[in-house]
Amino acid sequence: MIRSARWPLLLLAALVAGVVFVPLLASQDPLVIGDVLSRRLLPPFARSPDGIHLLGTDTFGRDVFVRAMLAGRLSLAVGVAGSIVAGLAGTLVGAIAAWRGGWIDRGAMGAADVLLSLPRLILLLVCAALWAPGVTTVIVVLIATGWMGVARLVRAEVLGQQARAYVDAAIALGGGSWRVLLRHALPNSLAPAVVATTLGVGNAILLESGLSFLGLGVQPPSPSWGNMIAGGREVIVTAPWVSLAPGLLLVVTVVCCTLIGDALQESLARRGPDARVPIR
Repeated sequence: MIRSARWPLLLLAALVAGVVFVPLLASQDPLVIGDVLSRRLLPPFARSPDGIHLLGTDTFGRDVFVRAMLAGRLSLAVGVAGSIVAGLAGTLVGAIAAWRGGWIDRGAMGAADVLLSLPRLILLLVCAALWAPGVTTVIVVLIATGWMGVARLVRAEVLGQQARAYVDAAIALGGGSWRVLLRHALPNSLAPAVVATTLGVGNAILLESGLSFLGLGVQPPSPSWGNMIAGGREVIVTAPWVSLAPGLLLVVTVVCCTLIGDALQESLARRGPDARVPIR
């Protein structure tokens, strides 16, 4: 990967380390409401019996920094899981549609076109409203609304590979149709899907935060960046750090994911149109 991804990777790695270890090492449970009267809305770097609160406390006296790190763990997990599974589903649908053709291709791509014609945010809101809010619902909704673009990319790539001479040669030498797809055509078609999935991670995190902000995603007391931002709206003037901290972490994470995806796309473009993603 090219040098432009170095700093985003380092920053994202530091953030991942923070969301993993900070909640484990914290002296105060970020989910427990303690002495609200004495710890409510303490400013950044304020002291309490539990120690220094780097980013202050919220309306319930909970440490904002620790909660933001715990929320990042959930938001990152949901975004990565939703994007990867959606990418795998789109890859599977696109490859099968291109390889089999006929009514399978028409049906799969017709469904993808219909869903792509609708704004994804509207689909997310409708799906989230139909099911009980929660982490599982958010992941399922991200998968259900995120596979179509990858499917179309993979389908186009597989169709291009299908027309090349090596596919006919592999089949003529006795290779089964599905074996040729899995061992030759699909690995040569995965580069756009990998880039799209990487770019989709930041988008999935942003969408999860939006659903949680609206109360349709992760529910309190479990923190996510979205519901933390929503929880600080009432005190945005007197205690801006309650919403600002998770908001900045969200922006940094999405920007890093986007820069990494752009760098990956540029790296694969330099390798040429035959860039191959190996499958074992």
